[in-house]
Amino acid sequence: MKVETHKQAGFTLIEILFVCGVIGILSAMALPRLIMAKQAADASSAIGSLRTINSSQLGFSASCGSGYYSPDFMTLGVIPPASNSPFISPDLSYANSPVKSGYTFQMMGTAAPTAPATCNGLAAGVASKSYKVGADPGVPTNFRFFASNSGETIYEDNATFYAAMPEVGTPPVGHPIEK
Repeated sequence: MKVETHKQAGFTLIEILFVCGVIGILSAMALPRLIMAKQAADASSAIGSLRTINSSQLGFSASCGSGYYSPDFMTLGVIPPASNSPFISPDLSYANSPVKSGYTFQMMGTAAPTAPATCNGLAAGVASKSYKVGADPGVPTNFRFFASNSGETIYEDNATFYAAMPEVGTPPVGHPIEK
């Protein structure tokens, strides 16, 4: 009489647990680097956004503000009558403190009483002779804070310094990263 034997194929519970453990260990080792890479990408995006804001302010001043700057993001987002596009993209002009790529942006300019009305509807006496802009990360483990002003140099520090940033000149803290 022949006895048939069936060999069973598959994985044992121990093998599956071992593979899951190895995957877990590799993931735990890779996670800090992934977080650092995301923070570096967010910081690069913030620097690029500050460049864009400075360029937008320069364009606004030259073509619409009669030499004066916009006091806020939303004014830069208003399309002038002689154009098809605003001075700044909607991802930065949808609010007075927009959030983009993990950074919260702030901007202000002190109103100049001598400022004329602008071509995109800003009332007389509201535009400013200078401005300041800051980008603070929304993640508490990210220690790269940025700010700029009408001098167009972008500064970096390891703590928020938007409040200390002057509208013109060098801030008391931070160091320049580019012109």
